[in-house]
Amino acid sequence: MSQAEARRAARAPSPLWSFGLLRSELLITFRRWRTLALLGVLAVVPVLVGVAVRIETGDGSSFGPGGGGGGGGEGPAFISQISNNGLFLVFTALAATLPFFLPMAVGVVAGDAIAGEASAGTLRYLLVAPAGRTRLLLTKYATVIVFCLAATLVVAASALAVGALLFPAGDLTTISGTRITYAEGLGRALLIALVVAASLVGVAALGLFVSTLTGSGIAAMATTVGLLITVQILDQIPQLDALQPYFFSHYWLSFADLMRAPVHWDDVVKNLGVQVLYAAVFGSAAWARFTAKDITS
Repeated sequence: MSQAEARRAARAPSPLWSFGLLRSELLITFRRWRTLALLGVLAVVPVLVGVAVRIETGDGSSFGPGGGGGGGGEGPAFISQISNNGLFLVFTALAATLPFFLPMAVGVVAGDAIAGEASAGTLRYLLVAPAGRTRLLLTKYATVIVFCLAATLVVAASALAVGALLFPAGDLTTISGTRITYAEGLGRALLIALVVAASLVGVAALGLFVSTLTGSGIAAMATTVGLLITVQILDQIPQLDALQPYFFSHYWLSFADLMRAPVHWDDVVKNLGVQVLYAAVFGSAAWARFTAKDITS
């Protein structure tokens, strides 16, 4: 082996070193008080929804407009079924947190991924280690994806516990009117949680890209959350119906179709396709920006 090849081999980080970098990033992220506070807020939302439904139905009445379902199988239809089966609190909590709370939390973590290191003055020290900019960026994005999954599971687990404590459990009725066992309902709940987590990868990529544009973590987080709110406002304007299928939030509530029998996969697949598109576009933009950026802090 020549001296040049030996030097390149010495500089190249091993897969074990890369795993160590990811482990370190995960520990740093999930030990931050800000991250724990975000997860705590997400865990409280199902508790508030469950207690509100319990109080409303304490006299035996049904929850919801007119005591009926409605709502096309999204949040309102789920919330009217909670008093019959606590498992529906999982679906309701995910429907309630997905439009704002979950993506906001992801936007905060993603926006801080690179910009937070720059504002703290630790970014160039990370790059001194044999990581390489591409490997570091991938590690940051993987950390945000893990947070997406963790945040979603926190909401689902909290809702499952509160639902089991306050409401009956047993066989449940799908949106299509068919009966499924509680075990199958748990499987549907896990699948829905995974789909909701996957629905956030587009926001994660967008936040990571914004994070590469500035050296201020606060500015990156605020910009990401601002873009999130703006896109969801645009998604409600009828005149933009031709563009709305390409917004990352447009198919978020399609997970309700997983509670049909048979399952309607069309909008779910469209949602996942849009998320992959956003991840590819903004992930590539983040890589192009970060690899060419002059790191001074």
